[in-house]
Amino acid sequence: MNFFSRLLFLIPFLAVGFSMNGQTSDIIPRKKITIPRITDAPKIDGILNDAIWQNSPIATDFVERMPNNGKPIPDSLKTDVKIVYDDLGIYFGATMKDPEPDKILKELTERDGIGNDDFFFVLLNGYNDRQQSLQFIVTAAGVQYDAKMTNGNEDSSWNGIWYSAVQINDDGWVAEIFIPYSEVRFPKKNAQLWGLNMEREFRRSRTRYTWSPIDNTKGEYSIYDGEIYGIENVQSPTRLSFQPYISAYVNDYDGATKTIFNGGMDLKYGINDAFTLDMILIPDFGQSKFDNEVLNLSAFETQYEENRGFFTEGTELFTKGNLFYSRRVGGFPSAYPNLSENEEIENYPSSVDLINAFKISGRTDGNLGIGIFNAITERTYANIRNTETNETRKELVEPLANYNIFVLDQRFGDNSSVSFVNTNVIREGNFRDANATGLYLDLTNKKNTLNYIANVEGSWVKEDVTKFGMEGGAGMAKINGKHRVSGEINFRTKEYDINDLGYSSETNFINYSGYYGYRYLQPKGFLNNLNLNFNLIYIRRLETDLYSNFIFNFNSSFTTKKFFNFGGGFEMTPFGTNNIYEPRVEGSYVKVPDYYNPWAWFSTDYRKKLAIDVNVDWYKYNEAGRGELSFEFKPQYRVSDKWKLYLNSNVILSDKEEGFVDLLNEEIIFGKRDRNTFINSLESQYIFNNKMALNLAFRHYYSEVEYSQFLILQNDGELIENTVYNESQNATYNSWNIDLRYSWWFAPGSQLTLLYRNAMDSYIGDSRVNILNNFRNLFDEPQLNSLSLRISYYLDYNRVKNWFGPKDKLKDIDESLRNEKMNRSAFSTESNLRR
Repeated sequence: MNFFSRLLFLIPFLAVGFSMNGQTSDIIPRKKITIPRITDAPKIDGILNDAIWQNSPIATDFVERMPNNGKPIPDSLKTDVKIVYDDLGIYFGATMKDPEPDKILKELTERDGIGNDDFFFVLLNGYNDRQQSLQFIVTAAGVQYDAKMTNGNEDSSWNGIWYSAVQINDDGWVAEIFIPYSEVRFPKKNAQLWGLNMEREFRRSRTRYTWSPIDNTKGEYSIYDGEIYGIENVQSPTRLSFQPYISAYVNDYDGATKTIFNGGMDLKYGINDAFTLDMILIPDFGQSKFDNEVLNLSAFETQYEENRGFFTEGTELFTKGNLFYSRRVGGFPSAYPNLSENEEIENYPSSVDLINAFKISGRTDGNLGIGIFNAITERTYANIRNTETNETRKELVEPLANYNIFVLDQRFGDNSSVSFVNTNVIREGNFRDANATGLYLDLTNKKNTLNYIANVEGSWVKEDVTKFGMEGGAGMAKINGKHRVSGEINFRTKEYDINDLGYSSETNFINYSGYYGYRYLQPKGFLNNLNLNFNLIYIRRLETDLYSNFIFNFNSSFTTKKFFNFGGGFEMTPFGTNNIYEPRVEGSYVKVPDYYNPWAWFSTDYRKKLAIDVNVDWYKYNEAGRGELSFEFKPQYRVSDKWKLYLNSNVILSDKEEGFVDLLNEEIIFGKRDRNTFINSLESQYIFNNKMALNLAFRHYYSEVEYSQFLILQNDGELIENTVYNESQNATYNSWNIDLRYSWWFAPGSQLTLLYRNAMDSYIGDSRVNILNNFRNLFDEPQLNSLSLRISYYLDYNRVKNWFGPKDKLKDIDESLRNEKMNRSAFSTESNLRR
């Protein structure tokens, strides 16, 4: 049966589950509120005693979202929110009753962190499209958290400039918030109509209440937005801001000390009401988090998280279709030096310098999202030494390169979209060029009960020759009610390669999958919620056709009414696996025996001072002595509302696993090995107040591999005894990192960071090294000790122009004073709490 025959064969089976649709109700009617314009702005201090609040309209009658979906909020927790607006932005004053205000939970965290806290948040959608909103949260401790929410997916890397203050009083607590128009995208119209929802978390009982009711049985959070009326004749201010920085580094490595000074700037410019330009000039990523490095023995590279702010903030358009893996920009060079006889590489760079980068993104009135990303990287050379003459030379391993992404994303209906994405990499000279293009459909019916997805991508790579590959897929899902089902088909051809600007690992497969899930929609018995799901996955190699795998998987999770979380699952491959990737040679495969894999986990109540997470995972293969056991223990202890400790210990013990080792005279050598991995990390956070924090992070990774036998792979996937290969492949790898960071948010959007780092790693061709010798080897390796200081300052054009504007313009003076007043009050939360 060929590929297209299989696709047609599957379609009837995908449709079977959707007969369970049943009768459904329409979306809950949207709440509405009309708000007035004011002329005198309130002081943002958490006290609603300004005159403008006295007769303001009130959003009230909050409804429980979870766990008891749809239940009215009790009178003891009555929540009222007053809303007004002026020429600068929109104001919220939330009064939240609490019968025991001295027990309000208010743990301090760093910005964009929520701990054991009561909180209040505002969800604003300037285009009222029910798909993308901005989220503004303030905790009872006065900490700000903001994010972009797109179809239920939250991107907390976005940081807005807004103002808030809180007060705890005899009746409960108050949150006062001001959101400038510069932070909200909205159409250029005289009369605005925005989407709005608001939510309160009452942490002691872990209940959540929303202003506009939400039906948990179907659809995403954002489709239940209410609406704001009354905002008229407002304009977005000039959206131009600068964030200049200076940084200094003192790095000591292997006895050599180097001092580095940097300076640069980030720029944001609102091209119009909808589109924003973000640009980074003279980048400096020296204080980005270390990668959690591992000893990788697999057929694919390790995929690390992005830790550079410019590449994480505001990238929701660019991540459509997973064609963009931002670590490619400034990552490893694309070429390897050509070595002559008696030459060796003295230094091969691990990264490429970024010259600059920019992104333009936004959305039109017709809900068309447009995104453009561009970055340019510097020429990079490897140092090569002649072992006989000791002469050195340089060879270009990465030329001047341009990385580009173009995205079109058309939204329609309440929760549907069609998207086009193109990425390309152009390198100067005869180096490798690449292009990838994708088309994506995500369609949800009007009742938000059925979802349909489809995608197709093509990749073109030009090096010595040009190769073309493609992938695609389609699926359907029932997304409402207790019973949920879905089915998908996905394929990827052998030549598919997006690794110049994306990440692709497995290729040359067709994959059929089916899912059935059951969940509680309301608390029942001793449980707050229950989720069960069953999955079937069938995989074949495309070229040439070959059975690859059949997987059955079951997952479960439960939460009790005392908020003890637990669950587990089971997976099995009853027919074994033909692994086409581990041999590292096209057309080859190795047979892997069938396995069963049970696991279990639990998590205690995070409201308690001591909370513990435990995970146990066990693979047992149908082969004597072969298996893997993983155990993870993660306690955290809250010493006080300012100080928290985290520990994470993970042990992975793998016996008699079989993996690729080497190629010898066209024979593929495998090895039978035991591997033991121990990962320990410790983090301590001390939060002085809502703008100052001290953070200590430590991680030690240890992995040892010992080979007991070498084998030769046959054409039929079997492994036979080897009589020739006897090179030692035993290894021990250590990675050690310490970060001690002091952060001070001394003004809105402005930050000082003082960072000390200690890092080292070691690799030796031996195993079963005792603990003392292992650490002796590690500490004998060259160490990096780094002390760095980085100061960035946020400058908004509208404030700066008032510094130098005409002094006789009353409006400018009034706005300047108003901004300064908000500036001072935005960070007065700590003193307010002490009143």
